[in-house]
Amino acid sequence: MDFMKIAVTGSTGLIGTELVRSLRADGHEVVRLVRRRPAGPDEIAWDPVRGHVDTAGLAGCAAVVHLAGAGVADHRWTPAYKKELRDSRVLGTAAIAEAVASLDTPPRVLVSGSAIGYYGDTGDRAVDESAPPGDGFLASLCVEWEAAAAPAAEAGIRTAFARTGLVVARQGGAWAKLFPLFQAGLGGRLGNGNQYWSYIALHDEVAALRFMIDTESVAGPVNLTAPDPVTNREVTVAMSRILHRPALLPVPAPAIRLALGEFAQDVLSSQRVVPARLLSAGFRFAFPGVEKAIGAAAV
Repeated sequence: MDFMKIAVTGSTGLIGTELVRSLRADGHEVVRLVRRRPAGPDEIAWDPVRGHVDTAGLAGCAAVVHLAGAGVADHRWTPAYKKELRDSRVLGTAAIAEAVASLDTPPRVLVSGSAIGYYGDTGDRAVDESAPPGDGFLASLCVEWEAAAAPAAEAGIRTAFARTGLVVARQGGAWAKLFPLFQAGLGGRLGNGNQYWSYIALHDEVAALRFMIDTESVAGPVNLTAPDPVTNREVTVAMSRILHRPALLPVPAPAIRLALGEFAQDVLSSQRVVPARLLSAGFRFAFPGVEKAIGAAAV
């Protein structure tokens, strides 16, 4: 194994925390980009909104993994929060891309975060990375988000976009909110339950990011989702079975819209996304089925 120096943004989030742990466990040197004063030599200062990155700290990095961004499900989508969602992604990505492009010896690869929201509502239609963008706020945000990385690609840096689905984890992210509900016997399908959920186990998410770092043939958009998306109804059954709790309380669509506002449309929409590029490049999922993914998160 060749040990590398790798820079990571969003290193305190759900995915970033696990990625940093995994990389360091294998002996790689990880430097974390932070928005406060650095507390040690393994931290680099940056300000995504102002477009500032301490490029000296990036010297010698073979890879940069950019995961930072405000949480989509953390707040109601007021105009102010939608601006924060956009700025944290688009401005942050532009800052990183311009910083790595300016280096005398740039990294070999930039893995930049994105999301399957790019595809909008796909209904029952399965889509892979060749599909065009969909409609709605998240789709347009993802288009801008990915476009902001152009300076890195134009500088000859292999640039790959991790279009991540719903990450199955207990310690954070949208799925974490399901576990206490089901454990309390309050879980149930959302709306009619027929909408497809494209999920990925946290273990596989981290493994896929590392695969993108290491695999020279992987560039452009890459769907980070398990091979077989399932409906919300099937998720409900699987959660109930694994947690040994009843799931008798469906949440009607009007109640979801009342609680979540505009974001409810994305909760109720269907995204049947398949990881064609990962599979064709030889990636193997450790938890390819939804029950296995939930079981891994439940322990």
